[in-house]
Amino acid sequence: MTGFGRGTYATEALHATVEISSVNRKQVELAFSAAREFSALESRMRPILLQSVSRGRIQVSLHVNRVTQSGHCFEVDMAMARGLEQAYLRLSDELGRSVLPQAADFWQVPGIIRLQESVMDLEEVWVVVEPALHKALADFHESRAQEGRALLQDALSRLGTLARLLTEVETAAEGRSTRQAEMLRKRLAELDCPVAADDERLCREIALFADRCDISEEITRLQSHLAKFHQYLASAESPGRALDFLCQEIHREWNTVGSKALDASIGQTVVEAKTELEKIREQVQNIE
Repeated sequence: MTGFGRGTYATEALHATVEISSVNRKQVELAFSAAREFSALESRMRPILLQSVSRGRIQVSLHVNRVTQSGHCFEVDMAMARGLEQAYLRLSDELGRSVLPQAADFWQVPGIIRLQESVMDLEEVWVVVEPALHKALADFHESRAQEGRALLQDALSRLGTLARLLTEVETAAEGRSTRQAEMLRKRLAELDCPVAADDERLCREIALFADRCDISEEITRLQSHLAKFHQYLASAESPGRALDFLCQEIHREWNTVGSKALDASIGQTVVEAKTELEKIREQVQNIE
């Protein structure tokens, strides 16, 4: 599932910002982005994230700044500064005129004047990072919950369509053996081979056909799977992987119905049901 969350927290000394975003993945994958000096905090953030996310590629971005600039200072490499000045003196001797370095020249030579920032203590940094992370997670989950509510309504609508199609198949299957018997008698009559209604061979053929095309067990299992699907959607647990597996089982049952029914109208309904099921499966692979 996709989502985005942002959290900030500050003390008198430090300010932290955590941003969390996600894109769809069947498994969970965490990626961190932070300054090198904060890379050690990944091991603390990872367990917190894994407690609340189980699917998706999760990108976590961390920024920490000092509220005041007291931690900054400038360092001057005096040897390099004197060397630059001596270079200008030699240049003056060679040119026969005075060439003096300007203040900007000392800034332009890398390394003469350097801005140094004192290294932040990780324990002090964690004091602002942890609450910022929890705020970002709360915002992130709310973002995903909005998408989840939309996915839920879509799934319920498609489940209703599957239930309707299953009822149509069940109704069509009820008179399948009778229609087959009538069709056989009609063909035999057309071939000028009339048989009695209680002919043993005809009855045996109809009985074998009825056994081959009996889909009552598949219909019962499909009804059970659809009911289970509704239970998973209403569950407070993370149902993503369970729904994905259930979609596979439902697909298998529809395949069996299509192969056993031996009926064009049922076959068309099966195609329609499998198309609808595939749309559901595409969504549940992203549901957490």
